[in-house]
Amino acid sequence: MPGTRIAALGHYQPERVLTNDDLAELVDTNDAWIRQRTGIATRRIAAEDETVADMATAAAGKALAAAGLAPWDIGMVVVATCSARDRCPSTAAQVARRLEIPSPVAYDLNNGCAGFCTALASASHSVAAGAARHALVIGAEKMSDITDWSDRSTCILLADGAGAAVVSAQPDSAADEGRNGIGPVEWGSDPSRGDMVRLLDAWQPRFAQEGPAVFRWATAELPALARRACERAGLAPGDLAGVVTHQANLRLIEAALGRLDLAEDVVIGRDVVDSGNTSAASVPLALSKLVERRELEPGAPVLLLSFGGGMSWAGQVVHCP
Repeated sequence: MPGTRIAALGHYQPERVLTNDDLAELVDTNDAWIRQRTGIATRRIAAEDETVADMATAAAGKALAAAGLAPWDIGMVVVATCSARDRCPSTAAQVARRLEIPSPVAYDLNNGCAGFCTALASASHSVAAGAARHALVIGAEKMSDITDWSDRSTCILLADGAGAAVVSAQPDSAADEGRNGIGPVEWGSDPSRGDMVRLLDAWQPRFAQEGPAVFRWATAELPALARRACERAGLAPGDLAGVVTHQANLRLIEAALGRLDLAEDVVIGRDVVDSGNTSAASVPLALSKLVERRELEPGAPVLLLSFGGGMSWAGQVVHCP
């Protein structure tokens, strides 16, 4: 099969900024307590009438424009989300309609916070197999819709936003060491731990998790997962130019990555500080920002690593557009 690559990225965040001081008016907390435990300073919250499809379309439109493609070039639209209210038509179908993509295969994928990396691998496999020339892969969440604003342990974490990537076949001219490529995915789940992160009662859902258990699992398991994803791409952790994990909690991210032999100048995604935990949107949102700010150069190898409800995980090395 031919290789695949990320051709372009795009992201979107709502205008409203919710600070730690704002949350202190809702629950018994304060700025110092939140920063110490999560590293989060601010997060973005969507307007009441702003939907997951709205945010997904905005991010996808930017990625499509950056790739220099027309709507009819896209043969697949996949939206990773666990917070979309609409079941049918899917959020992906709504995005396709709004962007005037004529006849793509369009579907939503719910793998919790691991959703974007799972969707990226699925789209990459489809493009490599020739099922689509180009694919739009989007992570979009309105976590504020499913937040229990009286629960101090979770309402300080969650936020809204979207990130998107265009996945295309690897040009023959880019065969030099897989530049801009998408590496093999390392993915899986541990269903026996499914209750650690959950979203139950589909008609009035509320996010809940066993925070300490998730922290212990992630810090223990993510380093090995990261190494396996690097091995599948033919790299060592020290070869990476960047690492972008699911933006769950800054303390968790730093504790897990501290166990890897990363280069001193490696760029680590810390978008959680300003954006909070946006579930499936967090990896593409953080990656798109780093590329936009040129903190990661074209062709730079970056490890994407996500984990969440299920208990599920997915990770792969990609080369920046």
